[in-house]
Amino acid sequence: MTLKDLEIGKSAVITSVGGKGALRQHFLDMGMIPGAEVTVVKFAPMGDPMELQVHGYELTLRLAEAEQIEIEQIPKRSRSHAGIEAVSDLAHPGLGEDGKYHSREDEHPLPEGTTLTYALVGNQNCGKTTLFNQLTGSSQHVGNFPGVTVDRKTGSIKGHPDTEITDLPGIYSMSPYSSEEIVSRNFVLDEKPSAIINIVDATNIERNLYLTMQLLEMDIPMVVAMNMMDEVLGNQGSIDVNKMESLLGVPVIPISAAKNEGVDELVDHALHIAKYQEHPLRQDFCDKSDHDGAVHRCIHAVMHLIEDHAAQDDIPTRFAATKAIEGDPLILEKLKLDTNETDMLEHIVQQMETERQVDRSAAIADMRFDFIERLCEQTVVKPKESKERIRSEKIDKILTGKYTAIPCFIGIMVLVFYLTFNVIGAWLQGLLEIGIDKVSALVEAALTAANVNSAMHSLVIDGIFTGVGSVLSFLPIIVTLFFFLSLMEDSGYVARVAFVMDKLLRKIGLSGRSIVPMLIGFGCTVPAVMATRTLTSERDRKMTILLTPFMSCTAKLPIYSFFVSAFFPKKGGFIMAGLYLLGILVGILAAFLYNRTLFKGDPVPFVMELPNYRLPGARNVGQLLWEKAKDFLQRAFSIILLASMIIWFLQSFDLHLNLVKDSADSILAMVAGVLAPIFKPIGLGDWRICTALISGFMAKESVVSTLEVLFSGNIASVLTPLAAASLLVFSLLYTPCVAAIASIKREMGSKWAVGVVVWQCVIAWVAALIVHLIGMI
Repeated sequence: MTLKDLEIGKSAVITSVGGKGALRQHFLDMGMIPGAEVTVVKFAPMGDPMELQVHGYELTLRLAEAEQIEIEQIPKRSRSHAGIEAVSDLAHPGLGEDGKYHSREDEHPLPEGTTLTYALVGNQNCGKTTLFNQLTGSSQHVGNFPGVTVDRKTGSIKGHPDTEITDLPGIYSMSPYSSEEIVSRNFVLDEKPSAIINIVDATNIERNLYLTMQLLEMDIPMVVAMNMMDEVLGNQGSIDVNKMESLLGVPVIPISAAKNEGVDELVDHALHIAKYQEHPLRQDFCDKSDHDGAVHRCIHAVMHLIEDHAAQDDIPTRFAATKAIEGDPLILEKLKLDTNETDMLEHIVQQMETERQVDRSAAIADMRFDFIERLCEQTVVKPKESKERIRSEKIDKILTGKYTAIPCFIGIMVLVFYLTFNVIGAWLQGLLEIGIDKVSALVEAALTAANVNSAMHSLVIDGIFTGVGSVLSFLPIIVTLFFFLSLMEDSGYVARVAFVMDKLLRKIGLSGRSIVPMLIGFGCTVPAVMATRTLTSERDRKMTILLTPFMSCTAKLPIYSFFVSAFFPKKGGFIMAGLYLLGILVGILAAFLYNRTLFKGDPVPFVMELPNYRLPGARNVGQLLWEKAKDFLQRAFSIILLASMIIWFLQSFDLHLNLVKDSADSILAMVAGVLAPIFKPIGLGDWRICTALISGFMAKESVVSTLEVLFSGNIASVLTPLAAASLLVFSLLYTPCVAAIASIKREMGSKWAVGVVVWQCVIAWVAALIVHLIGMI
């Protein structure tokens, strides 16, 4: 019997785990090990994937992957995961108190003035971003890890400018399954931070401590931040922090990052262990009595075998040994074992497998989970059923229900767009436009009173204020949309959307995870392309990148709003919804084409944890909105300002640099005139429209500003509604802006980036031609 056959509400014990390579290792790291007990919670509305509970937490699995896991059904779960009844009321130890939880013997204080570097490591959905914001405040910046396309957020701890903390990607283990896990592991191994801050979700402690054990093996000073303790206490649970510290051999600090509780104590301990280089007191977690010590003997034998190789390559011996046993190809490559040593390693591991009666990877994973269970039995007062879990289950009955999930998703997205474009965003936009108009009028009056040169007057008013000002007014729309998208992501709803949509997306060759970058694509293509870095499959990542330009970004909103208000004032909502729907439909058709040509094969397996619903933190949302607003303003006063000034210059002067009275005699008219015949079949043969579309490659927002400048605010009297419709469709589908193309180049290379530009323009031209021909009937 396989896990696929297990019914909702039924339980079973895993007897064997199929598959191979990194994927199988990922299953094991997520707790799907022989002997583990699982319960099926529900199936997605379309029947696939399934949600199941293992080790006290929920994760998702496709039926195809569940079919590889052999099980034996049981009447009910026998492993109670029991804990202690009460926590002794002892004060938490102070800094270095008699060396009780700080290793005084191994202290090697760093020289004064040394910058203390930290790696902030934790699972996804454990509150890591919230803690990072609490620790750094506004002193943070975003870059890339060298050689890969994964975000690197760094900052200094507030009040401690001689520190630098790096927020590593959310990961579940140090196995090389995804690019995030490889980046996090390489950062710790290669850059050797002064200390690690490991944030653990106290409400999901067994799942989170699996990563903690791997970090301890790296033998780097570490402090554990036990987050969400307020929720544990609120559900009448508790954790014996002192006991847990003694068992783990590192400081454990109870905190609530969202409420900023315990963060000061965490900082004090982090500074102490980093400055005095206090390494973990314990790294050996294998029980000598477990299966007659088979795993224990294996690990220690391998440690002796590879000790000199690990030291030569500066890899922690214990970590290298467990990874070598698991068959980790990256670590084995670094160790450079000779043939005799490789044979000896294989002999030791095979002997352990024979004694343990399970394969090597499962044995190591089981050793870790077995220790975690014993640890929790001695330190955790099990809370009553979590209020957050009960709330999440009630919400999920609607948002992931068989008949309600997809209608709810559509309804939520329609509501988001309605509030953005018709209510909140539109109201804020109106206020900003009034302010821009007043400033523009004051500046124009001042220029006129000062009798400024007519060319300079035209540059400031027609080039800068008309161009940049018209784009700047759309800042409220963009910020409002990102506000709603961040609420959806931080609350945990986006993970549910991925769960619900997985089977549907699999029909076009993608996994449910791809829905997240696509949703972000409705905000901006640049972060959408960057969000594909979380996809573990190179195939899925590239395919999703090529589909994100079909999701209409907010930078195109100025174009839509401009033409809708000028040509279709009473059909704004209908036209807007139609454009978004058209982009999605064309994207689906493109996906079918990609799946049968460029990216043949199956989508990546869908193994994902479903977190409890939580209220998004105001600070996190505010930080995100500030970053998006700042990015937009930087582009408005750099790329868009430059584009507006260049376009103004080209349309104001001829080849002899004489100021022209008619822009038809300008340099721009000559350049755009070459392209105009290409656009004539779709009803857009006017050189000014070609010019605006060219400027849109620099920044989509500048299309409107260019049209305003070139048509002197009178475009409605020049274009027909049919030509406007063709232009809307072309603008929807043609090449993304230069910033998005630069992101695609960074992710996929120059050839792919150039291909996207050409391909999107061809699709846009064909779609606009179809609209034009239909309109001519």
